[in-house]
Amino acid sequence: MPLIIDKVSKRFGDHAALDRVSLEARPGEFVALLGPSGSGKTTLLRVLAGLERPDQGAVWFDGEDLLAMDARARRIGMVFQHYALFRHMNVAQNIAFGLQVRPARRRPSRAEISARVERLLALVQLDGLGGRYPSQLSGGQRQRVALARALAIEPRMLLLDEPFGALDAKVRRDLRVWLRRIHDETGLTTIFVTHDQEEALDLADRVAILRDGRIEQVDTPERIYEAPASAFIFDFVGEGVQLPGEVSDGMLTLADWRTPAPANAPAGPVMVSFRGESAEVLPARAEGLPSRVISVLRRGGSSRATCEIGGQTLVLNTPQTLATPGLEVRVAPRSYLLHPR
Repeated sequence: MPLIIDKVSKRFGDHAALDRVSLEARPGEFVALLGPSGSGKTTLLRVLAGLERPDQGAVWFDGEDLLAMDARARRIGMVFQHYALFRHMNVAQNIAFGLQVRPARRRPSRAEISARVERLLALVQLDGLGGRYPSQLSGGQRQRVALARALAIEPRMLLLDEPFGALDAKVRRDLRVWLRRIHDETGLTTIFVTHDQEEALDLADRVAILRDGRIEQVDTPERIYEAPASAFIFDFVGEGVQLPGEVSDGMLTLADWRTPAPANAPAGPVMVSFRGESAEVLPARAEGLPSRVISVLRRGGSSRATCEIGGQTLVLNTPQTLATPGLEVRVAPRSYLLHPR
């Protein structure tokens, strides 16, 4: 059965943290909640975990009314950014904690707890480290312990709140691959909160973009990147430029460049958005947008130039003959997106 979030709202004073948010996650799906700070991502996660009560709306999971259950009864594992490990407990004790505090009638035996801890240590690639304390581990290892602890209670759903936020870039990249493998092995429905676009696009089956407490688009990472539903999403996900243009009489005018507009283009003022991989650098006499090469990075036989276009910068692959800082050039978008403005 899916996770169904139906028109959930939550206010803190005059601030609408969530505004009639609706979202569905299929069983075993990995969904990323992506958006800037204050967009409502963590509030939505806390509603699912039972740490916040929404003002209105419904949440159903596996056919059950999640909001009618207390946090413990929901059987949800949660991993936070700052690990939240008990410093006075060793790794094995941290992982076992959620099992040991269960009521006696639901608590596994000591042997069962020990066996489960050993299985989880192997799963998160920390075999043999059960006797160490959090202070003796790296940041990446501590986050693996936090995930193992969340998995120990055999959750039905896993919630991850910026789990890599306190780690350096290389460790974050390594843990992405590992986390996706863990997800595929466990088959848990996973909701992952991040403000890092690369993490969301690399990890998730689908991405939900939030802004000001509302969901702006839910789609696959490929569609989010290639067909953003708004100028905001284009700007937030990936790098590119957005320039004001005008569509009239079947033509798009952008700066001093005119080109036939797509058949479905909205008439009137538009924002024209394109990325570096969908544009080319041409000599100044060619058709395109006026631009200037600011800097050049050469690696092997290729060149990448940072070009200034309409007061914005964009990095593009550049012919060697045009890879000269200060050179006036033209940039021709091969494909672009149009949004009304």
